[in-house]
Amino acid sequence: MADVLLKENERIDDLQIKNLKIIQDKSGFCFGIDAVLLANFAKIKKDAKVVDLGTGTGIIPILLAGKSKAKEIIGVEIQKQVADMAQRSVKLNNLEDKIKIINEDLKNLEGKLQTHGFHVVLSNPPYMHPDGLKNPNDKKAISRHEIMCNLEDVIKAASRLLMPHGKFFMIHRPTRLADIIVLSRKYRLEPKEIRFIHPKANKAPNIMLVHFAKDSKPELKILDPIYVYDEEGNYTDQIKEIYSKEDIGEN
Repeated sequence: MADVLLKENERIDDLQIKNLKIIQDKSGFCFGIDAVLLANFAKIKKDAKVVDLGTGTGIIPILLAGKSKAKEIIGVEIQKQVADMAQRSVKLNNLEDKIKIINEDLKNLEGKLQTHGFHVVLSNPPYMHPDGLKNPNDKKAISRHEIMCNLEDVIKAASRLLMPHGKFFMIHRPTRLADIIVLSRKYRLEPKEIRFIHPKANKAPNIMLVHFAKDSKPELKILDPIYVYDEEGNYTDQIKEIYSKEDIGEN
């Protein structure tokens, strides 16, 4: 079955959890620690309906399917080739009954996904500004730079999809924190928790996890930081625990 699913320059990676696997393009953008951190930061109740905006190769829906009891998980991806790869990974893991991949622009979801119909939305959006890009059509560039969508597009789409008191989980750069709070409140998403991710103990955070609640009262908690590497350059016990975590569900 794997041979049938794979195309040129592709490989299958073992996710080291519940026998889950993913197809990746050797020359394209492969998922990193950001996606794993975000999936494990999310809180997913039993029978929840979930959307992942900018799903890429489908890593977050696949992890959520293995680690939660969500009823339905939809991955939205604008790049046709990448969405196709995600769909084949869903098939590889026999998760067609739980995960659906939609090849669509997240700015164009009205009429395609139910407005205010989802309990949880996640996004690992592009972080970087597109200025100076030589090839804005490159798959890696689209994944990393705000070419097809910007921060406001993502937050606006999340708010439209979420039902009242629904949850939005996003990973982004600390340098955009002011913009994130201003835009989230513009679209009725109240930041509830922030967790900063540091490369190591003596370094400033370079990414952060943010949990928002729709139509919620203001109250922001700063959670304990996560340190990725120890002094020897190995993953910390925190990161090892996150990777091996098998259940992210809520009662």
